[in-house]
Amino acid sequence: MPENGGFSAAEIEREKRLALGYSGESRPARLWHSLPKLPQKNVLRCDLCAHYCVIKDGDVGACLIRKNEGGKLYSLNWGKAEGLAVDPMEKKPFFHFKPGTRVLSFGAPGCNFRCLNCQNWQLSQAVKQLGPRALQTPLLTPEMIAASAVKHQVDGVAYTYSEPTIFFEYAYDTIQACRKKMQKEKKEKNKPGLPPDFFHVFVSNGYFTKEMLDLVVRERLLSAIRIDLKFMDDKKYWRICGGRVQNVLDSIKRVAALRQNADWPVHLEVINLVIPGENDSDDDFEAVSSFIRSISPDIPLHFSRFFPLYKMADKTPTSTERLLQARKIAQDAGLHYAYVGNTDLPGAEDTHCPKCNHLLIQRDRFGIEKNVFEGKKKTEGKKKSASPPACPACGEKINLIL
Repeated sequence: MPENGGFSAAEIEREKRLALGYSGESRPARLWHSLPKLPQKNVLRCDLCAHYCVIKDGDVGACLIRKNEGGKLYSLNWGKAEGLAVDPMEKKPFFHFKPGTRVLSFGAPGCNFRCLNCQNWQLSQAVKQLGPRALQTPLLTPEMIAASAVKHQVDGVAYTYSEPTIFFEYAYDTIQACRKKMQKEKKEKNKPGLPPDFFHVFVSNGYFTKEMLDLVVRERLLSAIRIDLKFMDDKKYWRICGGRVQNVLDSIKRVAALRQNADWPVHLEVINLVIPGENDSDDDFEAVSSFIRSISPDIPLHFSRFFPLYKMADKTPTSTERLLQARKIAQDAGLHYAYVGNTDLPGAEDTHCPKCNHLLIQRDRFGIEKNVFEGKKKTEGKKKSASPPACPACGEKINLIL
């Protein structure tokens, strides 16, 4: 188990006892290894998330979802989908990946963070609050999710709401189920099914390991990942979320590097939730913007408005003035695509050409009013060898996957 962060040892022990009371559905976990040199038997290390929990026999990791049973690691939230819904891609938000498409979204109980401001705390913190009851929900198999994707004629699946890293096995099996369904439907002509460029995306806190990302690339699991960069201050990350900022920064760098991966490119977007009194100073905005700019000016950066929730219900919503200031600082730092989200500010979510400022995509919250690239969609297979779309006014290449 990692250190406790801003949370008491007594609280964590209480939550662990709750989680250990679960005796229902489980599946063998991926990404772990035994530690045979330790004096205790059957101890292992989980290699899925950046906590790298060392878990004793009969114990669980920091997420309360991955359990050591007899020296083997198991996932306890497999098949426990919550919040299954059809969403526009822009709601995630992804603005530069498949604009105008629709995704089947779902999450599962559990998280490797303990964010005091979590907007989905009823799901992400469910095991910490309810123990086994959080996992005693009807089983929704990957095959059922694939069938639902066909039924609703969506373009992809988004693993979201809670932290998808923590239900990685469930997501992995869902991806395989969708692929099998596509192969089967390919043989059965004239039958509605999943499109040939069907995709899968993670909406993540970025607290996953290099080992997980290597598996994602090796087996071509995800086409895009959106990462939350909550703070640039490690003490605040620790106090408010229970994580370390460097691990998130490393994930952003690794995913960003995959844009140039000829074998399997992965698209990246970053979001920064602006919380009054925590990360809303000019220095905070400059630190986030400078870091993203140091990697690439083409990474889309979303500054999102905070609303009082969970254990930060006593705070006030972010002022629109601070959000607009954040965007200005990002643009001044040289970022080509900076957005303001969770507001009704006109033009705050529009995409312009970074060279000539021509309006490329006009958005209205989760809808698209105008898209100059409409009708130029490419299939997943063609995408790998195709060059990025160009601004129709000046020819500038745009970091956009259609």
